[in-house]
Amino acid sequence: MAQRVGAILWPSFFAAGVSTMVFSAFVDPLALRDITFPELQMSRSLGYSIAFFMFWVATAASSLFTWILLRPSSRFNRALPPDKQ
Repeated sequence: MAQRVGAILWPSFFAAGVSTMVFSAFVDPLALRDITFPELQMSRSLGYSIAFFMFWVATAASSLFTWILLRPSSRFNRALPPDKQ
């Protein structure tokens, strides 16, 4: 189980890090805050942290869905017992 969780979280962590670097190169979190929620008090570092965790959740969900879709179909396509046919 730990290997499966690691296989989902580690690539998503790496992808979130790269995405955050690209995001921080082009977007100022305070400017984004002023456009979306001007009454919210936050610092740039909090904005970058929120962005990182949002990217991490999105990429972890992508990795999780890929893992679900790649599971062997034999687990689900078993023959019915003779009394159920």
